[in-house]
Amino acid sequence: MTEKLYYENQYLKEFEARVVSCEKSGENFAVELDKTAFFPEGGGQPGDRGRIADAAVIDTKEKDGRIFHICDKELKIGESVDCALDFDFRFMNMQQHSGEHIFSGFVHSVCGYDNVGFHMGEHSVTVDFNGVVSKQELGRIEKLTNEAIYKNIPVEILYPSRDELENYSYRSKKEIQGQVRLTRIEGVDLCACCGTHVALTGEVGMVKVISMMNYKSGVRITLQIGRKALEDYCEKNASAAAISNMLCVKPEEIADGVERILGQLREAKGKISSLKNELFVLKCKEMSGSFGILFDDEGSADSARILCDMLAEKVKIAAVFSGDDSNGYKYAIASRSEDVRSLGKEFNSACGGRGGGKPEMIQGSVSAAKEAIEEFFNNLNLS
Repeated sequence: MTEKLYYENQYLKEFEARVVSCEKSGENFAVELDKTAFFPEGGGQPGDRGRIADAAVIDTKEKDGRIFHICDKELKIGESVDCALDFDFRFMNMQQHSGEHIFSGFVHSVCGYDNVGFHMGEHSVTVDFNGVVSKQELGRIEKLTNEAIYKNIPVEILYPSRDELENYSYRSKKEIQGQVRLTRIEGVDLCACCGTHVALTGEVGMVKVISMMNYKSGVRITLQIGRKALEDYCEKNASAAAISNMLCVKPEEIADGVERILGQLREAKGKISSLKNELFVLKCKEMSGSFGILFDDEGSADSARILCDMLAEKVKIAAVFSGDDSNGYKYAIASRSEDVRSLGKEFNSACGGRGGGKPEMIQGSVSAAKEAIEEFFNNLNLS
């Protein structure tokens, strides 16, 4: 069985080992060593990356008690090899895992809920809890979490005997057989865990709640922790600076600036809508006879219905299409004297449309181009 150096020293970056086995695994090779500092994927934490000799380790996995290093090159069995972790990646995972423990510990102590799901994603950490956390509780938990980080509390790893274990009250997602490994942050959290952690809470840096959503019978909370929290802040700060420059306001006044622009946009849309209605009324006045068709490239289904109703006062059959050839059209077809439902079925069949309605008006959508729509109506016999 592989000796797990990552439990002896979670800060070990380089070591020597012997290749025990090397098996083809897809386009890569699954390599076993007699000892390793590479942590295998588990408990929500990703597998370590790095290098074994001149082979890149792109992932580390555990199966049936065996630890496999997924390498891009074949290694010779029995060979002694120099190994090196991508420690930036490892330390970032240590930050995130320890930060999650602190946060989950306070959710448990403040709300009484358990962590029932945990995942370190490429961009953030998500944690699932089996109860609903209020916004007020969430704010308090975030504050307590960061205060615990500032206190620089030791993160201890314990291996209690079965008798000793009875004296501990600890969090655990599942029943554990054999030796239980506990991660303790005094006054904050005690949890069964197989992952790697920082030595002191101060190394976590910070924990920031990004979002919370209802999930199953509880909530799913998204966190930014450690270096990723800094990266997230830098990205959002750059975006805020760019937006404040575009709006010609101070960064802290962005919300007011956006509200001002939205107000101006609503006012402009109202004026445009009013002008379009006036233009449409003029177009309707120019129409008469058995049939009238109009296209509105910036309209909606509602505007098509309203304009079609107006046009139906001037012609026997009125048709209005809102949209364009690229995105398709919303349509309305109406008449004051005819049942347009049969016409609608014929149109939908010929032009790839969908819709229906009442005898006096039908509505729907169509994917055909403007030219094909016009051709269909021009060929109708409406005498």
